[in-house]
Amino acid sequence: MNYKNKMILESIGVDAVVSQTPLNRFEESKVMPPVINSGIKKTEGTQNLNHINSLAELREAMAAFDGCSLKKTAMNMVFSDGNPQAKVMLIGEAPGADEDRQGKPFVGQSGQLLRRIFGFIGLTIDDLYITNVLPYRPPGNRQPTPIEITMFRPFLERHIELINPACLILVGGTSCKALLDTKEGITQLRGRWFDMPLSSPDKTVKTMATYHPAYLLRSPLRKREVWQDMLTLKDFIKA
Repeated sequence: MNYKNKMILESIGVDAVVSQTPLNRFEESKVMPPVINSGIKKTEGTQNLNHINSLAELREAMAAFDGCSLKKTAMNMVFSDGNPQAKVMLIGEAPGADEDRQGKPFVGQSGQLLRRIFGFIGLTIDDLYITNVLPYRPPGNRQPTPIEITMFRPFLERHIELINPACLILVGGTSCKALLDTKEGITQLRGRWFDMPLSSPDKTVKTMATYHPAYLLRSPLRKREVWQDMLTLKDFIKA
């Protein structure tokens, strides 16, 4: 550091410089895959998650995971809502401001619309189990990054296996990108059934995508397509 810069720093009360480059505490951690610390034997690798046999253990493991900086900026971890015995499991994108405050997914304005949408085919919160791709709110409600999605995907896959639903409904494009191995967008994917493979050998789960209710609030003309998706889901449940 030259003499001029040293004098400037001392004039504003800086005693010592620990780095020539400012540190960004929001920068993504490169720790991957997660190491579980929840009372289970602590070893590296995603196979740790196979030893998680309950939602309580999964929640504890996710809360203990410090590999993602989103935990530092969020108020609460948003784990799930609804009935763990439900046949229909919904996977959204990430918590918003209301969800972050209350610690539950889909409790804001878009969540109210989501409940009305499923209510049209006779499903209440007791008939659904709801979670998100990410358990923490990204700052400013920005889109989850690929690194964040990849970091939490092992937890999400284990979450699906523990619930073992009859079908998955992926709500929004981010959840589709997280779980479906396809380059197609939500407009092409919605309303179609897929057999999504799970980590268990030869096991799949019926999966369908639909628009996120936050998108419907901005584009209400798309509600007709979501209504068609709900009729497709209703036929599946009755079959």
